Amino acid sequence: MVRLNKIYTRTGDAGDTGLVDGSRVSKADPRLKAIGDVDEANSAIGLAALKLRDEAHGAMLKRIQNDLFDLGADLATPGEDFAPSETSLRIVQAQIDRIEREIDRLNEALEPLKSFILPGGAGGAAELHLARTIVRRAERTAVEASAEASLNPLALVYLNRLSDHLFVLARAVAASAGGDILWEPGATRV
Repeated sequence: MVRLNKIYTRTGDAGDTGLVDGSRVSKADPRLKAIGDVDEANSAIGLAALKLRDEAHGAMLKRIQNDLFDLGADLATPGEDFAPSETSLRIVQAQIDRIEREIDRLNEALEPLKSFILPGGAGGAAELHLARTIVRRAERTAVEASAEASLNPLALVYLNRLSDHLFVLARAVAASAGGDILWEPGATRV
């Protein structure tokens, strides 16, 4: 259980921070960069959720936001054992399976793509595209961090699948608000 009585601790004033096991690392450590990008993605998803009118879509995003806190804890837990325990919160296959089922369900109702999509759209689609690009960055920084430290491989899979989820959800939202904004190759050439 998390309990925060005091928000500032002064323990990070020298530019380092604590991991779940109590070890200290630089705030510039690749692992911390990935955690920060996951946190930013979570915030962007929260902003996107404010624009959505469909309760089922909002519920999906709320579950994802909870998953991203799990993922942040996972990234902050050093070690080689990626099994969840009372002291280690880890991303598990069931979380990936759930978002894959949601992707499939959302995608069934969509027309096949015949062009790339410009990242925009009404009703929260633009915000979902922005969140998707931040998730992609989080994935890149987590992959970079995994070159220096052991990270849960399922955390990386989750991030990869999440960007797909946000893309398909953005398309579903756009479909109910006028449709995708399609790329027109060369349309602005003089």
